[in-house]
Amino acid sequence: MGDAREPLIRIRSVSRRYVRGVDEVHALEKVSLSIPVGRFVAFMGPSGSGKSTLMNLVSGIDRPSEGEVLVAGQSLGELDEDELAEWRARHVGLIFQFFNLIPVLDARENVGLPLLLTDLPKAERLRRAETALRVVGLEDRVDHYPRTLSGGEQQRVAIARAIVTDPDLIVADEPTGDLDARNAEAILQLLRQLKNDFGKTIIMVTHDPRALRFVDHAFHLDKGLLLEGADAQRADRAVQLAAGGGLLSAQAEATHPGAAG
Repeated sequence: MGDAREPLIRIRSVSRRYVRGVDEVHALEKVSLSIPVGRFVAFMGPSGSGKSTLMNLVSGIDRPSEGEVLVAGQSLGELDEDELAEWRARHVGLIFQFFNLIPVLDARENVGLPLLLTDLPKAERLRRAETALRVVGLEDRVDHYPRTLSGGEQQRVAIARAIVTDPDLIVADEPTGDLDARNAEAILQLLRQLKNDFGKTIIMVTHDPRALRFVDHAFHLDKGLLLEGADAQRADRAVQLAAGGGLLSAQAEATHPGAAG
């Protein structure tokens, strides 16, 4: 369903092209979409479809060849590299498939890493890290090192690290890709909880068909194009079949009207 609130993200006719040798690769072509505040959305599609490129543009990791990317009212193309890095540190929390935890730091220290870029004293950084770990259900693991944690627990630490700065936007890159089915479901539920309880806007790049049960909307891409209308509905049905057909068709249908613009 549509959302009357001002979109957090506006993508306006964005293209991204790369030069590889003598070839020009069209990673994205004339993509336009809007994502309201407080929505949990997925970018889905086969390898090479452009979903990771779109994620990198929204999070300020990459720049478009054409078009405009606006996040929280800021046109990212107006920022130089230093300003863009500062903007990412303030507004974006990143979650990765392989956790990216530092082995010699315990959970609390790993979560507190983004706060090193602030002027907060160490005691306050650690207090906020403990609060973030409590949010993800790991208050009893604050002094555990990554090697002593399960894969699901390591991903929860990574999620706590992403939210410790209270960002406007959480960007998750295949967050369930290295997890078993039980832990994957738990992580998707946790992301949904962050959206529901804290109003976080979450973008997730995923191949996981279970995602459709948790997200508000799935944007499907193929060969650099954003699928819309009947093409998007067919892609949704294909993902549902991949998940065993156990998804509610009403939910899938409700995700498309009015979400892209």
